[in-house]
Amino acid sequence: MRRLLITVAALLCSAAVFAATPWQQIHQPIAGSPQSIGGFANGCIVGAQQLPLSSPNYQVMRQDQRRYYGHPDLIAFIQRLSTQVHQLQLGQVLIGDMGMAAGGRFSSGHASHQTGLDVDIWLQLPQNRWTAQQLLKPQPLDLVAPDDKQVIARHWQPQIDSLIKLAAKDDEVTRIFVNPAIKKQLCADAGSDRAWLNKVRPWFAHRAHMHVRLRCPAGSLECEEQAAPPPGDGCGAELDSWFQPKKPGSTPPVKKTPPPLPPSCQALLDRHLL
Repeated sequence: MRRLLITVAALLCSAAVFAATPWQQIHQPIAGSPQSIGGFANGCIVGAQQLPLSSPNYQVMRQDQRRYYGHPDLIAFIQRLSTQVHQLQLGQVLIGDMGMAAGGRFSSGHASHQTGLDVDIWLQLPQNRWTAQQLLKPQPLDLVAPDDKQVIARHWQPQIDSLIKLAAKDDEVTRIFVNPAIKKQLCADAGSDRAWLNKVRPWFAHRAHMHVRLRCPAGSLECEEQAAPPPGDGCGAELDSWFQPKKPGSTPPVKKTPPPLPPSCQALLDRHLL
C-alpha cells in the first residue's frame, strides 16, 4: 500500500511538472528596453520590472507565486492609483496577479496577463494593513449574490465604487473587467458622470476583484492593441444580455489550443531555455 501511495504521489508530481509552462522557468526579467510583445492572451515582455513589494499605499498578495512583474507603465499605474486611494483615505489597495518575469502563459488562473500590462486589484479596501499570513493566503470577499444578478448589499461599499472609477479615469487604462452584477451596480450609482463606464466591461467570474488592462506602451511596436469597446456606457441592452437565461441546448465554450507564439516571444524562449 505504501509503495502504491508513493507511486501515485510521483505521478501527481510529474503531472504538475508537465502542467507548467516554459515561461515559469524564467525567474528574472529579460534585460533590454521595455517591450510588450504580442497580444494580451498570447505574448511576452522584455525589460519587465518588479513591483516594489513594500509600500505604504498598497500590499502585494501571494508573493510566493512571483506574479508581480510588469511593464514600467503598469508599475507606474499601480503606484499612481494607490497614491490617489491613500490621499482620499479609502483604505489599503490589495494587489493580486500581474505577470511573470518574462510574461507569457500561466499554467493556471489566467489566459491573459502575458504582456506585462494587466493587473488584478481586489475589490476590498481594508483600513488596517494585512498581516504576512493574510497576504500569503488571502480570503477574497465575494461581492456577488448567489443568483449572479446583483451585488450583496452588506459587502458593497462606496469606496469600491470610487476605486473602480479612479482606475477607469486613468488615461493609460483601456479596460476594466468586473462581474456583470458589479457593472450593474456601478451603472445604478454613476449619476450623470458616466463616460468612464465605457471602460468597465462585464465578464465571467471577477466576483471579488477587477482586472485592469493598460494600452500598448509607446515604443512597443510589436504590442497588439485590443479593439476599442463599443461607444456608450454599456449599461443598457448590452449589459442586460449577460442576465438572460441560457438558450436550451447551449454548451459552454470549448478550451482552444493556444495559438503559436509571436516570433519574438518564441525566439526569447529559445535563447533563455537552452
